[in-house]
Amino acid sequence: MSRKSTHAHTHAFSLKHTVIDCLYILFGALFAAFALKSFLVPGHFLDGGVTGISLLMHEIYHINISWLLIAANLPLLIIGGFHMNWYFFFRSLGGIILLALLLGFAPLPELHYDKLLVSTFGGLFLGLGIGLGMRGGCALDGIEVLALFTLKKTSFTISEIILGLNIIIFAVAAFSLGFETALYATLTYFTVTKTIDYVIEGLEAFTGVTIYLPTASA
Repeated sequence: MSRKSTHAHTHAFSLKHTVIDCLYILFGALFAAFALKSFLVPGHFLDGGVTGISLLMHEIYHINISWLLIAANLPLLIIGGFHMNWYFFFRSLGGIILLALLLGFAPLPELHYDKLLVSTFGGLFLGLGIGLGMRGGCALDGIEVLALFTLKKTSFTISEIILGLNIIIFAVAAFSLGFETALYATLTYFTVTKTIDYVIEGLEAFTGVTIYLPTASA
């Protein structure tokens, strides 16, 4: 879903760093579960990436979203384990299983708001969750792993590959669930990616603004 890579753990093992990373993953899974269970699933909304595929399959076939998230991400995480490292695989698998458990058992409320609010705040909390997971060294959405793998076979950039995959998802959503649903899915995806950018890059990524004040003419 995201356009950023999970950060590399180049430092030696540190209990402090490990605890901090685990807290990132824990809160990331919690925010992502809140976004899905409280906003996107009850609102019949979609997103991009593997999460979007899982939501789409849930809407069409009514399969449990927790199982879909694990089943859809697992092959991509295995690819990531072979092509990156198995440390990343186990962290990501643990984060996704935690997300699935929270979706299945956490007493999170189902919030039925206006569609614009569901799309905006669902995307906000989902992006916050995925971004925190990435800061903890895991991927709660495996589309970037697929993009990295595809990058070796084509001349496209990672961003272009992810965009192309999401266009396919939104096109299927428009055909299966209606054009309005696809448009809201695009808005949700935009909110998710901007929130991830904020979480990963920090506030400075959004404060580099030049203000021009016109000088008074004599």
